[in-house]
Amino acid sequence: MIALSLAEIAAVVGGQTYDIPDPSVQVTGPVVRDSREVEPGTLFAAFVGERVDGHDFATAVVAAGAVAVLASRPVGAPAIVVDDVQRALGALARHVVRRLGATLVALTGSAGKTSTKDLIAQVLQHKAPTVWTPGSLNNEIGLPLTALSATEETKFLVLEMGARGIGHIRYLTDLTPPKIGLVLNVGTAHIGEFGGREQIAQAKGELVEALPEDGTAVLNADDPLVRAMASRTKAKVILFGESGEADVRAENVRLTDSGQPAFRLHTPSGASDVTMRLYGEHHVSNALAAAAVAHELGMSAEEIATALSEAGSLSRWRMEVTERPDGVTVVNDAYNANPESMRAALRALAAMGKGRRTWAVLGKMAELGDEALAEHDAVGRLAVRLNVSKLVAVGGREASWLQLGAYNEGSWGEESVHVSDAQAAVDLLRSELRPGDVVLVKASRSVGLESVAQALIETGAEGEVAAR
Repeated sequence: MIALSLAEIAAVVGGQTYDIPDPSVQVTGPVVRDSREVEPGTLFAAFVGERVDGHDFATAVVAAGAVAVLASRPVGAPAIVVDDVQRALGALARHVVRRLGATLVALTGSAGKTSTKDLIAQVLQHKAPTVWTPGSLNNEIGLPLTALSATEETKFLVLEMGARGIGHIRYLTDLTPPKIGLVLNVGTAHIGEFGGREQIAQAKGELVEALPEDGTAVLNADDPLVRAMASRTKAKVILFGESGEADVRAENVRLTDSGQPAFRLHTPSGASDVTMRLYGEHHVSNALAAAAVAHELGMSAEEIATALSEAGSLSRWRMEVTERPDGVTVVNDAYNANPESMRAALRALAAMGKGRRTWAVLGKMAELGDEALAEHDAVGRLAVRLNVSKLVAVGGREASWLQLGAYNEGSWGEESVHVSDAQAAVDLLRSELRPGDVVLVKASRSVGLESVAQALIETGAEGEVAAR
């Protein structure tokens, strides 16, 4: 964070100082909410959770180097006490962002936000110091914490914005007003909470409504609901996609033998070839979105293509590919799932598995409301159409719908199976995997299927594999 005294911070957040001998002492490190992340110069934000109360760690974090605690009550240690820690955190982020002078890039969408954010960050790093959202910390707490990690050297601040209802993104853009706003897509993620895709589009479009006249809205030309958002902004509009009308587009899209996308990138400043290190054709759209942002910030087509070709995955459990010593390939995409990302992952599996046996270990997609049965059925059917060798549906009712969809599509019989939990899936795979197989693991975060991928990776390290 930019250096601020405790007196300045108290004034910004409307707080009272307690047990602070010298209010001129400065916070020079990041603002954190996890006591394990405290370092000298830190400001510790004490939140009250369901199981842990951050206030209980006040003395320990100060002893570890924290300058003070941002708290909702006196804690017997140096503290700035406010009525609402979350709102105080947001007010502090707003103040710091206005003083930074960095260009703020914000993005949202139903699928691909985190992967695209990671691509944008890696591309912009080639141009100037960049700070970005770690993982998926894209809510009213994670976003200001990210903003507050920027320093005087930061030139680009890339913030992922999530929403679970109308007004959520409007709130986030008020905290951190963007200069460039990117909307990736409008899908069915969280449709059970929103009520429909039109409502999702209304919420996502709050990002472009927040842009200034001298800002830029980067919109997906291939998604009609996103493209229509051009009418909701006073900012300049740039389109990306595979459409011929897109300002930044891809031509000659193909997958390498290992399932990595390659294409010819076209921007208003020129064209250049890209071969990505990531897996799956869905990353082409993500890469074009990143390229459009980079173009607006002055990078040439050659510079963008080079950066995209070098970029990797920065966030855990998103198409993480591990090659076991025995030749089994484990694709851990278990961080989260929705219908769009499930379809993309299955297509990536099919591309990676040409000439090899493929396994789709899938669990439920959460928050689909009335669409849950149809969407799980459709994913199971798609696995059949893509000739996935075996579907392993893991968990309860929703998993049974995945398996039933596969069975009804292809009458697979023993080629699809429904198991009760992650351990049952691990046991099955350990007994049946052969050298050279490719295994995709994917479900909503609440299912915890990353444990399956980890168990398979550890099994390979131990040299245990069925020889058939």
